[in-house]
Amino acid sequence: MKTKIYSIITLLFLSLSLNAQVDRTKIPESGPAPKINIGKPKKFTLKNGLQVLVVENNKLPRVSVTLDIDNAPVADGDKSGIAGFVGGMLGTGSKNMSKEAFDKEVDYLGASIGFGSESAFASSLSKYFPRVLELMADAAFKPVFSQEEFDKQMKQALDGIKNSENSVSAIASRVDRLLTYGKEHPYGEFTTEETLKNITLEDVKNHYNKVFRPNNAYLVVIGDVKYRDVKKQIKKLFSDWEKREVPTQTLLEVKNPESTEINFVNMPNAVQSEVSIINSVDLKMSDKDYFAVLLANQILGGGGTGRLYKNLREDKGYTYGAYSSIGASRYASRFKASASVRNMVTDSAVVEFMKEINTIRYQKATQKELDIAKAKYVGNFLRNVENPGTIASFALTILQNDLPKDYYENYLKNINDVTLDDVQNAAIKYFKGNKARIVITGKAIDVIPNLEKTDYPIRYFDKEGNPTEKPELTIPIPEGMTAKTVVDNYIKAIGGKEKVEAISNVMMVASANIQGTPIVLTSKVAAPNKTSQVVSVMGNVMSKTIFDGTTGYIEARGQKMPMQEAQINESKKAIAPFADMAYVNGKLDRIEPVEGVDYYVIVNNTTEIFYDVKTGLKAKEVRTAKGPQGDIKIPTTYSNYKVVNGVLFPHTIGQKNGPMTFNFEVKEIKVNEGVSDEDFK
Repeated sequence: MKTKIYSIITLLFLSLSLNAQVDRTKIPESGPAPKINIGKPKKFTLKNGLQVLVVENNKLPRVSVTLDIDNAPVADGDKSGIAGFVGGMLGTGSKNMSKEAFDKEVDYLGASIGFGSESAFASSLSKYFPRVLELMADAAFKPVFSQEEFDKQMKQALDGIKNSENSVSAIASRVDRLLTYGKEHPYGEFTTEETLKNITLEDVKNHYNKVFRPNNAYLVVIGDVKYRDVKKQIKKLFSDWEKREVPTQTLLEVKNPESTEINFVNMPNAVQSEVSIINSVDLKMSDKDYFAVLLANQILGGGGTGRLYKNLREDKGYTYGAYSSIGASRYASRFKASASVRNMVTDSAVVEFMKEINTIRYQKATQKELDIAKAKYVGNFLRNVENPGTIASFALTILQNDLPKDYYENYLKNINDVTLDDVQNAAIKYFKGNKARIVITGKAIDVIPNLEKTDYPIRYFDKEGNPTEKPELTIPIPEGMTAKTVVDNYIKAIGGKEKVEAISNVMMVASANIQGTPIVLTSKVAAPNKTSQVVSVMGNVMSKTIFDGTTGYIEARGQKMPMQEAQINESKKAIAPFADMAYVNGKLDRIEPVEGVDYYVIVNNTTEIFYDVKTGLKAKEVRTAKGPQGDIKIPTTYSNYKVVNGVLFPHTIGQKNGPMTFNFEVKEIKVNEGVSDEDFK
């Protein structure tokens, strides 16, 4: 027992001694990157140029094969969409087998075979793989491009175009690519109904013969196979694939704007805006700063730990998710940060996007952020490297991008070597916050007024990326809707015609504070058009406006001035106690959205009156008056409606007078009492 106690004490002192040697004020340095031994596929090349990679893995009795034709991108111009026909029509039988027989045998073998415009894929149990590979090769090299199948594919393609015409996300995706790369660039062109109708069956056959060639092709086999056997079969099935020159095209230079601008696409049906901040980049996987760019993007917008996600979703609640990405292509790439946001916060989202992009450019990230980003890449890499498919993918990437043979053996080391300075330099170089396109696809009438308040110039485009004029920021007035209809709806909304007509006079007392000074507004109105408004400050009358139905006066600071003829005429036209009754003679001018709410706007003489389309309630009046330097607009807002004697009255009234805003809260309302003729003298 004593020996056991002594042992525990010894271990305790040893532990304390060791701990005493650790400086806990310093962050522990990262250890060396683990050495990764990545298996290499076996390779061989056919005389026609087809390169074959084989990864033997006998853990499961399955095999997959992928054919990847790595042609350079070529624009199809007025026949854009033709590649889709090649992918869609391959696999619909062959010269040796009908479509029905082909599909039936594939199903019987429990296999999967599919085709793209420049690719093919198949998978099956290993015991059926020789036959499945034979079926794939047969369909790929001896296709039957029938008129019947072409017509079927054409109908599906046209239906797809029509179905996507009202999809905000689909329009946003195609236009932002066009604006990034240009209409003549392969990455910028898109398929339309017009380009589809330019395509013939003969065009499809010619396109297939041009691009489906072994010169730039790779065949990757992964799974339960024996190298010698599969090599023998591939030589038999693929050696007759004829080698020819494939089409090439000089790609147009991709440019960013000289300064950041908003590119807006109007979609009147949009319930939210698709926002993307985009700039083109010249980035390749072989570049020295490639790994720094990956980590910079991870910190900015790589998932739930990214700054964009934390800001726009978690902090602001503008969106379900905000992310960024950056490509590394041999031909052309771009940086893109994007989110789908509510219409009302589109401008605010733009501000936050640009703030985060510029912050990571001009301020160093934290060590914690960099460590989290590195941990994610390291974790994903270590998980993926266990997959046999990863071995083939790595080998193919090395071949296609002309990378060093030990590229992936050094992957973790290259990630761990990135410093905070590297991240900032990469962000400055590749995240062009000063030369970006802010591409927004949304409802112009809801978002343009606030976007115009930003510092960015706005250019407008249609759904096909053509420059256009600024859209009209109005909503069509429904047929049959007039000023009288709007006023009638208002009367109905506040209590109904019978209850409103039963009111002959109203007395209201409201108060406000201006720089801590209490102000009291006492308003009295009586039928047919008598009005009295008295403003008092700390019990002293500061101003008074009186109209007795025939004449009136304005009194302020002890000076009393009779109303001028124009003021008298305007007051006579008013109807009390509800001025809205007179607005039936006005004009229903438009429907205007304000902060996400649509309003009917009636113009009556020099006043615009706003009524909520949904509730019918009056929200605002804007009176135009003559000022020393021209016309000035004087708005009065109405909200917080409450019932008094069965009728709704606004209990919060805002009045703006020059630089000052008065927010009056109603303290008392009396209906058919508290008002006499003496009040209008």
